Amino acid sequence: MTNVLAAYQGEPGAYSEIAALRIGEPKPFGSFEEVFAAVESRQADYAVIPIENSLGGSIHQNYDLLLQHPVSIVAETFVKVEHCLLGIQGATAEKAEKVLSHPQALSQCRNFFATHRWLRAEAAYDTAGSAKMIAAANEARHLAIASKRAAELYGLEILQENLADEEWNITRFFCITHDVPPAAPPLQAGLDTSRYKTSMVFTLPNIPGSLFKALATLAMRDIDLTKIESRPFRKKAFEYLFYVDFIGHRDDTNISNALGHLREFATMVKVLGSYGVIGE
Repeated sequence: MTNVLAAYQGEPGAYSEIAALRIGEPKPFGSFEEVFAAVESRQADYAVIPIENSLGGSIHQNYDLLLQHPVSIVAETFVKVEHCLLGIQGATAEKAEKVLSHPQALSQCRNFFATHRWLRAEAAYDTAGSAKMIAAANEARHLAIASKRAAELYGLEILQENLADEEWNITRFFCITHDVPPAAPPLQAGLDTSRYKTSMVFTLPNIPGSLFKALATLAMRDIDLTKIESRPFRKKAFEYLFYVDFIGHRDDTNISNALGHLREFATMVKVLGSYGVIGE
């Protein structure tokens, strides 16, 4: 897309920037709160936010922010995380002292640190940010774990590739935009919604069997549930929000009926979006 701004959290070269490049022109921000605010205030047309990683699990902060801000999910995309060990020209792992990266990236490379015990892992705010920092410091004893793109952007050498403990290290991103009007247009006739997902969040009365009853609204209509995540409900102690993903579009007849059924007894239901996948 041209002239479309896609907000993301981090520095150029971050994995989030790779996702943003699939949407439009990347626009970096320092925090996830700033990213959501940029979409809400329309400083950016879209934003990409990491929502879960195949090794590290869910990014809980972003689940909370999805509910707090008037945004809708309009697409998802998947970025393969390929951690590389980076250093300035002439740097080597054998002569280095510490390695900077985002805490999640460091935790995904435990095997590397187990075999390089002299290297001290040091948390930084961002993978690409750590690459930017060591390039600026120009210190051969300091290395970073970041992407190949970060190495290119900051003029660093790739000392080792494939640092992650597992090959299947993939981050799922949501593409969000400012909340669409409630009266969304009906589905086009013949549109294949089997490749769509819908995400929603709901709360339930604290009575026996309420979660079973909620999930039954989907199961009895053969709706394929792909994920369920519970988060503390900040407005009430020891009560919970349930985030759910399932196959299909919110305007499919069976899904529309399921949502109507759920609203009969749930204390809150919010559909976060129905969306397809954006590839590379």
